[in-house]
Amino acid sequence: MPINATKQSLLNLPRSVKRGLVMFGDVLICGFSVWLAFGLRLDQWGYFQGQQWMAFIAAIGFSFPPFVSSGLYRAIFRYVGSAALASMARVFIIYTGLFFCTFTLLGVDDVPRSIGVIQPILLFIGIGTSRYFVRYFLGSINNVQKSFQRAQPIALIYGVGSAGRQLASGITSNKEMLVKGFIDDDPHLQGSTVNGISVYPNTDVQGLIHRLDITDVLLAIPSASQNRRSEIIASLNGCGVRVRTLPGLIDLASGRVRISDLHDLDMNDLLGRAVVPPDEELLEKNIRDQVVLVTGAGGSIGSELCRQIIKFSPKSLILLDSSEHSLYLIYEELKKAVTALKHDDLANGGDGQDSLPHPALSNKLAASLASVRDSDLLRKIFRAHQPNTVFHAAAYKHVPLVEQNPAEGIRNNVFGTFTCAQVSLECGVSNFILVSTDKAVRPTNVMGASKRIAELVLQAMAEVSAKGDHSTNFSMVRFGNVLGSSGSVAPLFSAQIAAGGPITLTHSEVTRYFMTIPEAAQLVIQASAMAVGGDVFVLDMGEPVRIHDLAVKMVYLSGLLVKDEAHPHGDIEIEVTGLRPGEKLYEELLIGDNPQPTAHPKIMKAHEEFMSWSDLQQELEKLNIALAACDGKLIKGMLKKLVPGYQPNGDVVDWNGRGNS
Repeated sequence: MPINATKQSLLNLPRSVKRGLVMFGDVLICGFSVWLAFGLRLDQWGYFQGQQWMAFIAAIGFSFPPFVSSGLYRAIFRYVGSAALASMARVFIIYTGLFFCTFTLLGVDDVPRSIGVIQPILLFIGIGTSRYFVRYFLGSINNVQKSFQRAQPIALIYGVGSAGRQLASGITSNKEMLVKGFIDDDPHLQGSTVNGISVYPNTDVQGLIHRLDITDVLLAIPSASQNRRSEIIASLNGCGVRVRTLPGLIDLASGRVRISDLHDLDMNDLLGRAVVPPDEELLEKNIRDQVVLVTGAGGSIGSELCRQIIKFSPKSLILLDSSEHSLYLIYEELKKAVTALKHDDLANGGDGQDSLPHPALSNKLAASLASVRDSDLLRKIFRAHQPNTVFHAAAYKHVPLVEQNPAEGIRNNVFGTFTCAQVSLECGVSNFILVSTDKAVRPTNVMGASKRIAELVLQAMAEVSAKGDHSTNFSMVRFGNVLGSSGSVAPLFSAQIAAGGPITLTHSEVTRYFMTIPEAAQLVIQASAMAVGGDVFVLDMGEPVRIHDLAVKMVYLSGLLVKDEAHPHGDIEIEVTGLRPGEKLYEELLIGDNPQPTAHPKIMKAHEEFMSWSDLQQELEKLNIALAACDGKLIKGMLKKLVPGYQPNGDVVDWNGRGNS
């Protein structure tokens, strides 16, 4: 304890005092190196004689100007590394040249010429040893040198624009980080300094990170394109630095940039995909001044749909979910959002209504705790609120759970969809949009098969609706995984990395289509505006992502290294556990190969075969009988009949039932 207390008291000294102590120590080392050089050369250990004092004076005079100008006394000595040693070596080359020329080439009386060689060597050894002693002594406090690096990370800021300069100023003022430089693409800025901080080129970022012992790279480039951001992030893979970023220009427009504005890379950065700006006309078409109802409103997609919908002035928004907790969370969140808008308007001299998404929305935000399978309750809710547009996002979606509980999964996903669609048709809903999944295409699991049957229900009902007195525009939007949703790999990997690993993968070659939750929700809304009846829309998910590559990228961008055979001393291990029941290696978005373009570059229309309502109704009755029996064999047979592409890769076992196949 006394030793640690002494170390801590030294660390707590003012920076100016610590620099003074270091400079005084260097003077002593200079004097000692001159005395030692004479002793070794002359084999006489005593006082300086004659003009030998000139060597001592020259050592002080020749060393301190380059030491000070090179920033040697600005370094944090307990973090000194190879980069600091290299900088010291460059300073000593200058010093040695001056000392050698004076005492070896020119010569001074009473000073042997060899002193011009011996003394610089001894001085370099003495200064270097002192730096490493300080590093060892102070850096080992609490026996964890790395904790100091965590306490005060060493950062590079990518971007020397307004955001980068403000960020550097904020970091400098609160001393949470040590900024060692800027990186910028502009060749006119490279090589200059901004507020005393050097600007480096972008040609050798990895080498720069190594030389400067960088722990964090901060992206202060809010106006950069997604492609450019992706290039920069890719160049930082494997560098062992944590990469963080600032929000976009809109978020930064209000004022000064702070360290608290920094956040980890978002999902678009991880995916490296460019997001097409939404078409506001399409977003508003089925929302503005409409009564909108969202089923599964508390889920990942449903809640984001609600957040997007509320921005475009619906007349009222009805949130429907069977989970009390999830419904409560999104309801309270939206109430606060509406209240905040109202207060902002009052503060600006308004009447508290102008800035609301809709003047009456604060009174028409309703939360309905209900199951989509309860037809009587749904009719009461629909007749009370008379929704114009219904987004049906309620579903059981976790593949392993639905695989173990197939009867309940099918009841919710198939018959819940049928009930909602039927009630919508009866109550005169104008637009009904089903949120579907890529797992509905040639499914290998019950969840995917149930979603494909839900699509068949809507396709058949669209045909019925077109012939009836009350026409409802039924459509469905099919897309892949969304990063950040419940059950998504990204939150799971983040938690596993934070816990020190391992990251668990079911298979090293698993690939999935991904997009972010906000992008998916916006595209669902836009697709619904283009529907004419029975449409199956497919979202352009970009290229499929190998899950193993995503895991490696998340490890690298957290400032850590993957632990494997090639890197046994890495930080995070990736463990392959084996495919789960019903899981596919690769997902698809189309059953056929004939997607048609739409007015939106990220939305395609598929033409999928479907059954007539009369035929489908008979098959649904048989499926209901199999569900009532909770018989895995019967369920599997009905799924194969209804979904020709269904190829289960394991037995269908209902944990609540009595049979399997």
